[in-house]
Amino acid sequence: MSMDPSANSRLSLIQAAFVIARRDFLAILFSRAFLFFLLGPLFPIVVGGLAGGIGNQVKQEVANPELAVLMAPAERDSVVAAHRALAGQLGSSLPPLTVLQDDPGADPQSILAEKRANIAAILSGTRAEPVLTGPEDQLGRMQGRVALITATALGNVPSEYPEVSTTTVVTSGANERSGRLATAQAAQVLLFLLTMLLAGMVLSNLVEEKANKIIEILAASIPMDAVFFGKLFAMLGVSFVGIAVWGAVGGLIAQSTGFSLASFPAPAVGWPLFIALGIAYFAMAYLLLGSLFLAIGSLASTVREVQTLSMPVTMLQLLVFFAASFAIADQGSTFEWAAVIIPFSSPFAMLARAALQEGIAQHAIALLWQAFAVTLFVKAGATLFRKRVMKSGSGGHAKTGKKRWFGLAGRRSA
Repeated sequence: MSMDPSANSRLSLIQAAFVIARRDFLAILFSRAFLFFLLGPLFPIVVGGLAGGIGNQVKQEVANPELAVLMAPAERDSVVAAHRALAGQLGSSLPPLTVLQDDPGADPQSILAEKRANIAAILSGTRAEPVLTGPEDQLGRMQGRVALITATALGNVPSEYPEVSTTTVVTSGANERSGRLATAQAAQVLLFLLTMLLAGMVLSNLVEEKANKIIEILAASIPMDAVFFGKLFAMLGVSFVGIAVWGAVGGLIAQSTGFSLASFPAPAVGWPLFIALGIAYFAMAYLLLGSLFLAIGSLASTVREVQTLSMPVTMLQLLVFFAASFAIADQGSTFEWAAVIIPFSSPFAMLARAALQEGIAQHAIALLWQAFAVTLFVKAGATLFRKRVMKSGSGGHAKTGKKRWFGLAGRRSA
């Protein structure tokens, strides 16, 4: 950045903010700390994906207890053939069949007492007089299926079945609203987690530069509003990079496990627009919370003070999230409208509306209102910084430095 005051005076607020944003964005993006920051959330995502895949596999194995056959060879082969024929029609509703190589006259209770593999019940006797041995809950689940299999083995059930035509109906209004409500809640939780995870970078960056006196040099060169705006948008850009990396890894895991957005009920505005609004509302939620953290950073001189001052804001943000979540259940009420209007809860409440209500005009108005609130909070934070840091306390050095800098520049120009 040029140190010539006349050159700096020619920079507009947007140009100066862009200079700060580019500087912070590149400095953070290519730092080792950011690499470790990216890797941090990936471990829970990878471990969660692996645990979910293993859990589903274990659940499928446990949820499909086997039916063992203990019969004479002729009877056994007939039952196996009947099970194979019915599997084409009934699929997974039939229990998996396993053939025991024990003596057909062996006691089924003794075999079950050995707790072999995944055997839940044993079919013995004959096709005409089958005997099912097992725990009470398994007997109730398998008795009808065993009757069907043995009847088929006796030839009492047709081997060919007529093709059944189907008629699909649209889901009911209650089911549709319930599904959209689940989508709205999931989107709010994701928005909250990302905002709280990433917004803290703004605060740590400002406190670090205050400790190194860098922020005071910047404030002596360009308007403080431009410094705050530049830092906010730089951190927002870094956050989008992090989300893109995490999203790509999560998408690969979801694709490998067979998960898709189709498993979630479609929002009222449709998935493409809902995702675009989600990105926009994340940006606004991040900028709103980041502007508040910048104001806190202007009041804090040490990391300990930052932790002390940021804790109430974090708790307040948690209450805001709970309020926005509660407002979902009562759309159109005074409480829900308050959640829409209050800037810090507005992104959460409006994202829920995108899932539950059609229409785009209300979102355009909400985004303009949130952008206006961001501007006000940044202006207030910059003013607070100038009053507390540039004119008092440790900031007195900055004021003196500013005078010396301009004095030196005056002497050079003379």
